[in-house]
Amino acid sequence: MNDDAPITTEPLFGGIEAGGTKFVCVVGTGPDDVRAQTRIDTTSPRPTIDQAIRFFREVHASGVAVAAMGIASFGPVELRRSEATYGFITQTPKPHWSDTDMVGPFAAALEVPIGFDTDVNAAALAEWRWGATRGLGTFVYITVGTGIGGGVVANGGTIHGMVHPEMGHVLVPRQEGDTYKGGCPYHGNCLEGMASGVAISERWGRPAEELEGRTLTKAVEMEAGYLASGLRNIVYSVAPERIVLGGGVAAMPGLIPRLREKLIERLNGYPGLPEHNSDDFVVPAQLGSGAGSAGSIALAEIALLHDRARH
Repeated sequence: MNDDAPITTEPLFGGIEAGGTKFVCVVGTGPDDVRAQTRIDTTSPRPTIDQAIRFFREVHASGVAVAAMGIASFGPVELRRSEATYGFITQTPKPHWSDTDMVGPFAAALEVPIGFDTDVNAAALAEWRWGATRGLGTFVYITVGTGIGGGVVANGGTIHGMVHPEMGHVLVPRQEGDTYKGGCPYHGNCLEGMASGVAISERWGRPAEELEGRTLTKAVEMEAGYLASGLRNIVYSVAPERIVLGGGVAAMPGLIPRLREKLIERLNGYPGLPEHNSDDFVVPAQLGSGAGSAGSIALAEIALLHDRARH
């Protein structure tokens, strides 16, 4: 427990950033008010979920009650409430996690409203609530790490359709001189296949954070080019007011300024909006590695509001 956390009369929320490597469980009201937190290694589903439930039960036993829960999960996930498998991780490449019910066990154990969305959608909500996109109506959050994912927020809510957006799998043209075959097992040279952390490691023989000198310069130039091609698709299909870039690869030195320049080249003057030339059109995430857990709290807030509206 965090004894230095500010005292508040607001409802407290539980949140889980459910990642393929770790579950981060938090209790609080936002990124600056975390009352309790733990990290659980992601092993097989039942033990991992049971440990998370135990954490929240122990917090409750200490006298700290949460009003709602949010789960920000790796995917793909089922977000359609009309489906029997709502709240499930579906066909994921993560071994043993396909067809895993994420919402059901927590709803049964904790008996509070539960919000559920992808980890990247939750991070987008966190940036809108506390970070780089406060006050905007429509924006896109892109995370560039081991893979590439994207979330869209419009009018205060994340966009879902038959499935959540899969922006990492838009196709991008191969850059001249790049002989890398592409790292996506489904599409080869999609954005994720050409610009993810895995692609960088395989292309250059080292992960992004270990590159230096001329190799780093070349890698940044190529990465900026591929990301600009991917963002061009997003600019034309979503028309966001801002694009936020998160994930470890986004921290490559000089990447975001070069990406801005490349994106302007790719747009080639169309549709001619001055905002696209601004330094605050493509920006780094403000919440950093805490965006996912903060986003889970945002999901819990929304779940509580919806539950109160229904009753």
